Amino acid sequence: MDSIARIVFGLAVGLVAGLLPAHSFAQSVTDPLPLNQLDLPTLTPFVAPSGGGTNGASGPFLRRVQLEAVLVEGGQPLEHGLVWRIFNPVPDETGKLPMLATSEGGRANFEFEPGEYFVHVAFGLAGVTRKLVVPPNAPIEGQSFVLNAGGLSLSAVSGNDGLIPPGKLRFSIYSEEFDANDQRRLIISGVRPKQVVRLNDGIYHVVSGYGTVNAVIRSDISVQAGKLTEAVIQHRAAQLTLKLVAEAGGEAIADTAWSITNLAGDLISESVGAFPSLVLAEGEYTAIARHKERLFRRDFKVVAGRNVDVEVMLDLAN
Repeated sequence: MDSIARIVFGLAVGLVAGLLPAHSFAQSVTDPLPLNQLDLPTLTPFVAPSGGGTNGASGPFLRRVQLEAVLVEGGQPLEHGLVWRIFNPVPDETGKLPMLATSEGGRANFEFEPGEYFVHVAFGLAGVTRKLVVPPNAPIEGQSFVLNAGGLSLSAVSGNDGLIPPGKLRFSIYSEEFDANDQRRLIISGVRPKQVVRLNDGIYHVVSGYGTVNAVIRSDISVQAGKLTEAVIQHRAAQLTLKLVAEAGGEAIADTAWSITNLAGDLISESVGAFPSLVLAEGEYTAIARHKERLFRRDFKVVAGRNVDVEVMLDLAN
């Protein structure tokens, strides 16, 4: 299988290499599933098997079926990281499909009474749902599910190649499409740098935040089935430390309240402390220090990737 792909986008550069690692990743599938969360195949009328509830009986009428999943058509079956769920196709009184059985790992073996079922397999946040028909007499073969899934690993730099501490980065992944309220659907938030997120193939909208103020980059990134996409986001921002000093290079003065505004006078950030640190997007700002009811200010410029101290002088003459 070809495992190399390349992407280039906006303010981010994608580097793609390698197959998906087989480590586990928390996935979000609720049990039981509401009908609007499943891509349901067309159903023929469901007839409950005689002799009790589905998957709850024992005896000669049970049929053993092996289930497996692959990333792409013709790929090798996955041995780790799968979550299998079997559902009754008849909704309960709440409109949800009752879950009948579950299994985690790779291949799974289930025993079914003859009838119809929904089978959902999840690999991280990737998943697929199929209808399974178990005949009463005819042989039934093992079932292979094609996930059409890949992986996405995100990281970021500041400026051209400045390293960003992982603790100051946050990523959120959204769907490409907009809903009726003109909003993208959030798929997962709080993604850590280098964390592999398993997704169905497609285009996703990624929001990268550096710090907690205004350094945010948005990019559309393509995930390809069977491949791991490693995308590097380029932030145009820098980390600054604010200081109110009596002289250049002097000690920072305690009990200082800070406000940061842009050139239009809009408030960007507020903090209190002798030397607060924050990340700002590239641009021009004004730092306002308040100490003992007196205000001191300084205009300054943020250059991407250039982390500096911004010293505001304490003017004792006024």
